[in-house]
Amino acid sequence: MSRRVLYLEPIGGIAGDMFMALAIDLGVAPEAIERALAGLPLPPWRLQVTRAVRHAIGGTHVDVVVDEAAAHGHHTALREIRGMIDGCATMSAEAKARAQRIFTVIGEAEAKIHGVGVDEVHFHEVGAVDSIVDVCAAAVVLELLGNPTLLSAPPPMGSGTVGTAHGPMPVPPPATLEILRDVTVRFEGVGELTTPTGAGILKALAHVGPAPELRVEKVGYGVGTKDLPDRANVLRGTLATAEAGAEQGVWIIEANIDDASPQLLGALIERLLEAGALDAFVVPAVMKKSRPGHLFTVVAPSDRRDPLIDLLLRESTTIGVRYHRTERLALERRFETVATAFGEVRIKLALKEGAVINAQPEFEDCRARARERNVPVKEVIAEALAVWRRR
Repeated sequence: MSRRVLYLEPIGGIAGDMFMALAIDLGVAPEAIERALAGLPLPPWRLQVTRAVRHAIGGTHVDVVVDEAAAHGHHTALREIRGMIDGCATMSAEAKARAQRIFTVIGEAEAKIHGVGVDEVHFHEVGAVDSIVDVCAAAVVLELLGNPTLLSAPPPMGSGTVGTAHGPMPVPPPATLEILRDVTVRFEGVGELTTPTGAGILKALAHVGPAPELRVEKVGYGVGTKDLPDRANVLRGTLATAEAGAEQGVWIIEANIDDASPQLLGALIERLLEAGALDAFVVPAVMKKSRPGHLFTVVAPSDRRDPLIDLLLRESTTIGVRYHRTERLALERRFETVATAFGEVRIKLALKEGAVINAQPEFEDCRARARERNVPVKEVIAEALAVWRRR
């Protein structure tokens, strides 16, 4: 089974407007973006889409044109932006969750840099109307592209200084560097190549690292505003499929819980699996003050991370979660049915490059046959495996 992937190459860096422009170059209609964001309570704005060329590479450039009089001096607290997104009736729940995640990682970085609480953070550059549109558009266009898994090559960080509301700042700005903590980056280039908004998109939504083997379907280019001296100021995106068996990035979501009953944890595992988790499990842990507790772990595909985090927060007693990307190798799987002395049993096969390397009787089938014939389950399992091997 294949999966759809959007692989980013931040040749000239990445910013929110470049990501939106890339999506438009791949076929997303600007009008669809405007409709999806129409419910945001912002001063009047519209998208201005043009064709542009950087170092002989053509692509799409987009500007968010804002009513300057209505937006003059616009800066916004994180809690206000969260409220805007929550109240936006034109965005889907999944798009809202993605946008919230981007703003949260930016806000957490700003809070750490400035030594304040997250709720005290006020955005200036990122709080401007066009940046709010850029972030929310990033969440929306992934949905309009069919929710591909987002992968990216390491972004270039640039060098020099940049003017901000706080005065001149080194490049990369402290917030950008903090956002991309634990992410592979490249310290190269001149000027600000990766913006806080672009960094937030990568940290919140993408896995940064080498691409798996891909079958290319479509290529697009989002063109930045500046004409850089040493490289084309473009963000290239490749829509592709990754075949089963290729390395697949997944999210590991964890929470330490010391005040939940076993019944609650068991029910939550079932809910998470029903909601799309690849796996969910609990292990005992000794926590602070030597209290016994549990480590709750969820393995999530990229397109289900935010809904699964929301479910874990809503239905458990934890007040926070940790999460990080990791790679896995998933073997191809298929079922065969064998006729045993106890009845039919499915055998789950795991294959690598077409060769079966593991076979296991489906337990629920074995348990059902054991109940029907009043024999131990282990006898049905042994019989099913023996029949399959004889085949």
